Amino acid sequence: MMRNCEEPKGACTGRRLGAGICGRRSICQGVQALLAPCLGAGNCWWRSTKRRRGKAHHRWSGLALLSRRLWKPRVWPLALAAASATAQYQELDGIVAIVDDDVVLASELISRLDVVREQIASQDVQPPSNDVLVSQLMERLVLENIQLQQAKRRGIEIDDESLTRAVASFAQQNNMTFEQFQQALAEDGMSYRAFREDIRREMLIQRLQRNMVNRRIIISEQDVEDLLDSPYYQQLLSDEFRVGHILIAVQDMGNENVVKAATEEADRIVKDLRSGADFKETAIAKSAGARALEGGDLGWKRAGELPSLFAEQVIALEVGETAGPIKSPSGFHIVQLLEQRGAGMQKEDQALVRHILVQTSAIRSPEEAEALIRGLHGQLAEGADFCGLAAEHSQDPGSALNCGDLGWTSGDQFVPPFVAAMNATPTGELSPPFQSDYGWHVLEVQDRRTQDMGEEARRNMALRILHQRRFDEELQAWLKEIRDEAFVEMRL
Repeated sequence: MMRNCEEPKGACTGRRLGAGICGRRSICQGVQALLAPCLGAGNCWWRSTKRRRGKAHHRWSGLALLSRRLWKPRVWPLALAAASATAQYQELDGIVAIVDDDVVLASELISRLDVVREQIASQDVQPPSNDVLVSQLMERLVLENIQLQQAKRRGIEIDDESLTRAVASFAQQNNMTFEQFQQALAEDGMSYRAFREDIRREMLIQRLQRNMVNRRIIISEQDVEDLLDSPYYQQLLSDEFRVGHILIAVQDMGNENVVKAATEEADRIVKDLRSGADFKETAIAKSAGARALEGGDLGWKRAGELPSLFAEQVIALEVGETAGPIKSPSGFHIVQLLEQRGAGMQKEDQALVRHILVQTSAIRSPEEAEALIRGLHGQLAEGADFCGLAAEHSQDPGSALNCGDLGWTSGDQFVPPFVAAMNATPTGELSPPFQSDYGWHVLEVQDRRTQDMGEEARRNMALRILHQRRFDEELQAWLKEIRDEAFVEMRL
């Protein structure tokens, strides 16, 4: 995580600042947990980093020892000059992993560890061992690093205006003004700048995932028909499920001994859960799933949105019951139905919308993107052909060659700025140019209606459900691919 010296306590960039190194004392309180004492200039080594474009440097050494003995409280001295009459102390940041052309720093691991420990404590569950936490966090940091490098190579950027709107939206969701939110961050020991950069990272990763995964998804008419005829769809109209998930990963399905050991472990976990073991604690300690550190909670999902691997089992469960182990190419899955509730969807207000999207890129600045969308809006207001301008300029691959048409929609699949613009635009008129996380838009509301759950609405809903299901499945496959293809050297 790229940080600066205004970040929360316990984090540091590891960059040299002038003649010294980021010297905030609080870094010791975290780094001492990962670094054993230096044993003298001749007996220990150190690797640090200067990030620069193209390739990471990690070549200067001789100052401290990175130890596997985690969480043993120590501080370490650095003798800066033999001629110095007074012992001097400085603090360093270490490399815990090399990932392609970048690195993961010890301060990133420690900072993230602090956050996860607070989350686990707030859930009132027993935390797993330090080894388990560090292992899971290291894998997550490595995967995030790979994605951020891919986003940079592909020219994906988040401009400051989009970032500011995202932060303001976050503050609004917490019922705070922008100033109150900044004050709350300061009281929690986090700088506003550090929080913005964390949000920027998340937005970059989300945009990369959308771009890379959507192109892998293919949905046929037969897929839609099959879903409409399935019991999942009928259940979808009435109930939602909150599901807990545990994955016992198997690295080599061809190795009988490895598979046998994983099977036995999965069976033990199922038995313990059925005997009353806490699901959150078990997931945090045992699961290799993407939501392990959140207690394995997959959130609320309709039946059609559940992964097809265990959708049938979940629907058949009563609240609190556990199903599994369920074998897949990635390992053994265990699921528990945490809660269930009715959806009650009957009617919805819809709008017939078309739009043009202009995005920033490595060759188009935010100012140029805004100027282009305003120019297109002016042409449309003067009567220019929407279809022609959409085909020529829109960067939405799903609608550009279809006159920018998004069809009838309630807006539930769109980001909040798009929905707000759609709702505020009178029927038959153009919206003013507006910006979302995707870029700059102009839209036209062609018509409006209140729709019963008829055939067209049912098919559109089925299509959205299939897309979300395929997206989740393809995302996991894509993440595994990029992880397997990346060069990763763990230093812990």
